[in-house]
Amino acid sequence: MDDESDVDDEEPEQKEYDTGIYAIKTTASQERTVADMIMNREEPSIHAALAPDSLTSYVMVEADDHNVFDRILDEIPHANGVVPGESSISEVEHFLSPKPDVEGIAEGDIVELIAGPFKGEKAQVQRIDEGKDQVTVELYEATVPIPVTVRGDQIRVLDSEER
Repeated sequence: MDDESDVDDEEPEQKEYDTGIYAIKTTASQERTVADMIMNREEPSIHAALAPDSLTSYVMVEADDHNVFDRILDEIPHANGVVPGESSISEVEHFLSPKPDVEGIAEGDIVELIAGPFKGEKAQVQRIDEGKDQVTVELYEATVPIPVTVRGDQIRVLDSEER
């Protein structure tokens, strides 16, 4: 009897890995709408939907199999069909972790502050702290050069020395 209970215990674990990731073609700029509508259907065979900003006209959906889409996609506006085949988790994992706001910024870059008390001011990047996602800049038009530390999402690169 112990052997039978071991088999029963293993089966649910095996099912967990039987899911696949499928790409759903959508109308441009409707990716989030389609992902929300798919998840709102509460289909037991659909586990997750992902609509990354960097992926235009596609939604990634984790489901038990592609047959569930035959039933539901006709009822979801802006969903145009399933791309044939499955994707692996390695193909979509880069969408799952946010990239730091300071990525692509280098020391010496000319930036514009787009938020905070110095909004609209131009500055030069002096130091980058990737761990804290912060940048220390020196304002151009300040009488006395004062280093100002801002979050990476509060600046926009105007001119880069690397380009």
